Amino acid sequence: MFLVFNKQRIYTYLVSIVTVVLLFCVANSLRADEKIIQTSATNSKKMLPIYNVQTEEKKVAFTMNCAWNADDIDSILKTLKENETTITFFMVGDWIEKFPEAVKKIHEAGHEIASHSNTHPHVNKLSYEENIEEIEKSNEKIEKATGNKTKIYRAPYGEYNDTVIKAAQDKGYYTIQWNLDTLDYTGLTGNEMWNRLKEKIKEGDIILSHNGTKHTADSLDMLIKNIKQKGLQVVKVSDLIYKDNYSINNNGTQIKNKDV
Repeated sequence: MFLVFNKQRIYTYLVSIVTVVLLFCVANSLRADEKIIQTSATNSKKMLPIYNVQTEEKKVAFTMNCAWNADDIDSILKTLKENETTITFFMVGDWIEKFPEAVKKIHEAGHEIASHSNTHPHVNKLSYEENIEEIEKSNEKIEKATGNKTKIYRAPYGEYNDTVIKAAQDKGYYTIQWNLDTLDYTGLTGNEMWNRLKEKIKEGDIILSHNGTKHTADSLDMLIKNIKQKGLQVVKVSDLIYKDNYSINNNGTQIKNKDV
């Protein structure tokens, strides 16, 4: 009776131990699967536009979106000429059609003209093919007005997703965002705009502004002079970004790849 009792106890202990071991193995397996899933999710990289550029050169790109009116273009061009500065104008195709003389003046003054889509839609709602059409049609209008095409593109409303970026990229365009916003379209004064920029601005930054706003034209001279007083040169986007052998980090900073 004693031996039978002990055999039964031993058998029970063994079953318990085996069960615990199996449960431990299953738990570890589940944790491993979870880790693999988390790693895969982490490694899935979202496509990004260029927000700014990592550079040691003391220069920033000043950009101006053109989508509304052209009433202040003459004043803006006069200020830029007086400051011996050329910038990038991102133009909507519809704006180009409405104001061909303004486009011609901007081009002849030596500024860069880039695409801001054809009709200024919400591009995140468009298909891959529709995104390409928006860019290419605007570029056709740029070529008709200036004789030149562009490879620089900025999506309307600052919107983008993988489809938007891939459509532009597949056609050879550099998609440009910004990391400093004047908020001029909200009606800020020049001093208010500069207060937004002065403590943040550094080499490699891309600054957003708009024509057709309340104070952009009358603030431009002060903004450019203040930027230059910081020891920074104001340039076009094409004179700031890298054209090849680069990567874009998770913050949207374009980085020149090291030669191997």
